[in-house]
Amino acid sequence: MPTVPRSPKTPSAASTADAPPIAASYEAALQELEQLVSQLDAGQLPLDQLLTRYQRGAELLAFCRARLEAVENQIKVLEGGELKPWDAA
Repeated sequence: MPTVPRSPKTPSAASTADAPPIAASYEAALQELEQLVSQLDAGQLPLDQLLTRYQRGAELLAFCRARLEAVENQIKVLEGGELKPWDAA
C-alpha cells in the first residue's frame, strides 16, 4: 500500500486573505490604538487583559505603519519616484 505524503498543517493563503481587516481605516486604527495605550498606561488591568490589549495594539500599530508606507509609496509614484518634503500651508 503506497503512502501518501501529507502536507504540513499551516494556515492556507485563502484563509488569511479572507480574514477581516484589522480596522476600517487608518484613523479608526489610530483612535483604537490611542485608547489601548491609555488603558495600558493606567495600569489597572489584570494580566490576561493586559496581554490581550498589548497584542491588539501591536496589530494596530503594524496596520498603521503599513498604511502609512502604502501612502508614502503612492506619493513617490505621483512625484516621479522622489519623495518631496511636505509643505502644509
